[in-house]
Amino acid sequence: MAKKHVIIIGGVAGGASCAARLRRLDEECVITILERGPHVSFANCGLPYYVGDVITAQDHLLLATPATFRDRFGIEVKIHHEATAVDTSQRLVRGRHTVSGEEFSMTYDALVLSPGAAPIRPPLPGIDLPGIFQVRTIPDAEHIRTWIAERYATSAIVVGGGFIGVEMAENLLHRGLKVTLVEMLPQIMPNLDPEMAWYLQQRMEEKGCRFALGSAVAGFEESEEGLFHVTTKDGSRYAGDLVILGLGVRPEISLAKQAGLTIGSAGGIEVDEHMRTSDPDIWAVGDAVQVTNIVTRQPQLLALAGPANRQGRVAADNIAGRSSTFRGVQGTSVIGVFGLSAGGTGCSESLLQRLGWTDYEVVFLHPMNHVGYYPGAKQMHMKIIFRTTDGKLLGAQAVGEEGVARRLDVLATFIQMGASVHNLAEAELCYAPQFGAAKDAVNFAGMIASNVLDGDMPVVDWNHLPENALLLDVRSPEECAGETVADAVNIPLPQLRQDTSMLPQDRPIVVFCHVGQRGYYAVRLLRQRGYEAYNISGGLLSRQSATSTAKNK
Repeated sequence: MAKKHVIIIGGVAGGASCAARLRRLDEECVITILERGPHVSFANCGLPYYVGDVITAQDHLLLATPATFRDRFGIEVKIHHEATAVDTSQRLVRGRHTVSGEEFSMTYDALVLSPGAAPIRPPLPGIDLPGIFQVRTIPDAEHIRTWIAERYATSAIVVGGGFIGVEMAENLLHRGLKVTLVEMLPQIMPNLDPEMAWYLQQRMEEKGCRFALGSAVAGFEESEEGLFHVTTKDGSRYAGDLVILGLGVRPEISLAKQAGLTIGSAGGIEVDEHMRTSDPDIWAVGDAVQVTNIVTRQPQLLALAGPANRQGRVAADNIAGRSSTFRGVQGTSVIGVFGLSAGGTGCSESLLQRLGWTDYEVVFLHPMNHVGYYPGAKQMHMKIIFRTTDGKLLGAQAVGEEGVARRLDVLATFIQMGASVHNLAEAELCYAPQFGAAKDAVNFAGMIASNVLDGDMPVVDWNHLPENALLLDVRSPEECAGETVADAVNIPLPQLRQDTSMLPQDRPIVVFCHVGQRGYYAVRLLRQRGYEAYNISGGLLSRQSATSTAKNK
């Protein structure tokens, strides 16, 4: 009986994971990976750090080689083999060798598409000049390193403020280059809400990065001196020895379209929960597929390695006869920039607003990563988004020097399980002085959100204060001497507890302190005495990020 032949097109993340999983389930099938590049299963997430000399050797980016797949799994990897067409009626893949140009054809019993996503490269004037680079493959990173070395580059322009753009800016600064980051939007890291991305921008500015936000690129030019000029639509010009494009990615769907597969409304290959396409013999995984957001239940594209790996595993299970399903995505991600970590999981408030959702509430908090009395405590900044009807956790974001990824992982798990903010308050988490607190930051987030949900602490933010409200600062006089808020009345909490008669009963009272805790105490006091009182979520520490980003909208 002929052995089953499985062809996998694309060897990074989803494709490689699918191949290895399939071999563990089926020792007899023939598995072939077609990879158009010179490497298979490499760490593309590490490319900016290779450019920045944080990762010093190219070999460190290679997770597996063709020899690894052959010797460990009995899988044949054909590098420099580009698939150009799929004949679904004959179950045939056609292609060519990218070096020799020789054409080939192979038959399959099952086909897996894992072509990934290509960097966006709009047809702008001058975009194909030799000193303008994208960052997708190891050769891309090598070309950038070589250019910097041979041209003795001292400056660079990074176009785009997403993951690649920000990471490349950091690594070029790390190498001593002067960097200007040009971004069409009024913020970097659009997966985060503006007031959370603001902390990253501040850290990068402290390290010397210059920003041109709200600036759409119009074209590129090269001067006689060898400098590259980036021109924006508002007429501004920025010069550098090289340009890095980080404009995002779009799914590689040309092969799927040629094969007649269904393309989804979000622009990716449409698959079912088993990762099967509209053709029963073809599966698709990774950045090229359209996935479902588990919070919004809307289709979306998501270029992340974690989901791609899980999708590859699901596809392999189903090819081998096991009925596995992919649950969907929630976009859990994190980035590190100059010692500051920032990330999110679930929905951002910006996404919910674009979708027209109104039944949600937001709280901010600024806890320490562990108890303050233990040396080295670092402050985090957190944002929690939850549904007002039942408290279901919809999204979370966090920024800080220590402990951010741990909290986001916990919050991501709660979102995956459909938990509410009450569950966060009740979570039993590890505690020792050097790791957290008896009331962890996750617990605090749940408690604060629960107080809002239960009506114990109505909240407002700095950009949406009630009309005719009285601003009440309950900090100490010493604190107020360091930073004041115009038109705010200062009555320290101990004094307020003794006498509230000086406050008007016919105006909303908006209370704030440094981070919101004393504001909460004051709101509870005032509400029990008949006042219409609100707490500013996150207190004064949220003011600068909130008001600064509001000006850019």
